[in-house]
Amino acid sequence: MGILGPVAFLAVTSLRLNGGFVAKHDVALSRVALRPRPKFPCTIGDADDQTMKRLLLLTSAAAITAFVAACGSSSGPARDASQPMMYVSSQRAPAYIADCLENKLSRVRMSHVGNATEIAVGADSNNSYFVTLTPSNAGSVIKVMHPANAPDDPPESEMRFDIARCAT
Repeated sequence: MGILGPVAFLAVTSLRLNGGFVAKHDVALSRVALRPRPKFPCTIGDADDQTMKRLLLLTSAAAITAFVAACGSSSGPARDASQPMMYVSSQRAPAYIADCLENKLSRVRMSHVGNATEIAVGADSNNSYFVTLTPSNAGSVIKVMHPANAPDDPPESEMRFDIARCAT
C-alpha cells in the first residue's frame, strides 16, 4: 500500500454510516494527469478549441442577424386588399350570424343586396371591415374584407374571434 492507499481506505470507511455503502470511484483513488488547455485568444490549440471558437462566432453572427431582421420588419406581411381576410362557411343561417355580429360588435350597419347580407363595421366615414353573408345549401358563406388603408377598429384578432364565435 502506498501513501494514497491508507488515506483512501480511511476516507471510505469513515463515510459508512449505520452499515451504509459508499462506492469507490477510480478518479477519487487515483491521480489523473490533465494537460493544460490553451487560453481562448491563442490561435494554437486542439480541435475542441477551434470548434468552440467557430461556434461562438456563428452564434454571435446569428444573433446579430436575427436582431437586424427583427428591427427592420413591419408588424406583419402586407395584406392584399383584393383578397378576403376571411372566407369560411358555416352551418348557421345568415340571419343568425348577422344578429350575433350585431350584438358582439359596435358600429355595425347592415344592408341586404339580393339574397346576401352585407355588414359594414367601423366608423361611418371610414369602415374597417366589410362582411358578406351569402346563404348556401348547408348554411352560409362568410367573406370578410379589410381594405388596406382601413383602421383596425376593432382589432383584427377581436374581429376574427367574434366571427368564429358567431359562425359556430
